[in-house]
Amino acid sequence: MSSLPRILMLHGINHAMFGHRDPRQYGRETLADIDARLRALAAELGVTVESFQSDHEGALVERIHQAFGERVDAVLINAGAWTHYSYGLRDALAILACPVVELHMSNIHAREPFRHRSVFADIVRGQICGFGVESYALALRAAVSALPAAVG
Repeated sequence: MSSLPRILMLHGINHAMFGHRDPRQYGRETLADIDARLRALAAELGVTVESFQSDHEGALVERIHQAFGERVDAVLINAGAWTHYSYGLRDALAILACPVVELHMSNIHAREPFRHRSVFADIVRGQICGFGVESYALALRAAVSALPAAVG
């Protein structure tokens, strides 16, 4: 097992369709492309990233519970549409003691009114949105900067 800080990237509903779904909002890169970019940047930053995607809300909740037990050092989450109404995910994230960074490729505040609200906003370390696929790199850098000095 690596002694490097461990960061968990959680991808939510419909993210397996990146590269095909609404390229104007989400670009042409696939989820595999995004995860490869994250792993490469993680190596540069001296951390490891594990990615997990599910279209099942309960599976994401269970992975968050597992992350708590594993004592991961930080969590990145792009929950997709669940951002706006999943109190179950919010409550699971609130259990975590590590920094949590919420991210979105599109600017959720410039889209449909129902997307303007994040039910995670009051429990996450911060939120990054609107920078396309670069939002992932920015979120990873933010999470690494939020790690305790003894870890990061």
